[in-house]
Amino acid sequence: MHYVWDFAILGKYSHLFWLGLGWTMAYTIGTIILGTLLGLVVGMLRLRRWTGIDWLLVAYIELFRCTPLLVQIIWFYFALPILMPFSISPLAAASLGISLNSAAFSAEIYRAGIQSIDRGQWDGARALGMTFLQAMRRIILPQALKRMTPALTNRAIEIFKMSTLASAVAYVELLQQAKLIASLNFNPIEAYTAVAVIFFVFLWPLVQLTYVLERRLARDE
Repeated sequence: MHYVWDFAILGKYSHLFWLGLGWTMAYTIGTIILGTLLGLVVGMLRLRRWTGIDWLLVAYIELFRCTPLLVQIIWFYFALPILMPFSISPLAAASLGISLNSAAFSAEIYRAGIQSIDRGQWDGARALGMTFLQAMRRIILPQALKRMTPALTNRAIEIFKMSTLASAVAYVELLQQAKLIASLNFNPIEAYTAVAVIFFVFLWPLVQLTYVLERRLARDE
C-alpha cells in the first residue's frame, strides 16, 4: 500500500484541533484542581488516623492506584449508570476517573510531605496552643509544600497527558478530534502526529519550568 503524505490537509480542520485543545485545557485544569484539593483532604485525614474512616481512605487510595485509569473512566461511563438512576456524560465520567485517580496519588504525596517535617515543628505548635488545623496552616504546610511542589507539578503534567484517555468515552478532546479527522481523510499519520506535536509544544516549556523550580527549591532548603 502506497501512503500519500499530506500535512497540508490538516489546515482545513484546524478549527477541530483548536476546539479539541480548548476542551482539553479546560478539562485538564478542572481535574487538576479537583484532584489536588481532594488529595489534600484525604492526605490530611489519613494523618489523623481515625479508626472509623482510615481503612476506607486506604481502600480508596489503593483501589485507584492499583487499577488502570482507562478502566476507571470506562467504568464510570458504562457501569455507573446501571447502578444509579441517572445517565452520565462523557465529560463527567472522564472527570470523575481522572480527578479521583489523581487525588489518590496526591493524597500520598501530601501525607509523605507532611510527615517529612521534623516532629519538633509539631511540638512547637502545640506549645504555642495551636490546634491541628492552625499548626498545619501556619507552620507545617508552608514547609511541606516546598518539598511536595516537584511531585505535584509532575503530577499535573501527567494529568495533561492522561486527558487523552477521555477519548475512550468520546469526549471532545484533542485526541478524539484527531480520530475524527483521521476517519474522514484516512490520514492517521498526519492527524496523530499533529496531536503529538501540540502536546510537546505545550508540555516541554512546563517540564523545563519544573526543573527550574526544583533547583530553586533545593537552594532554599
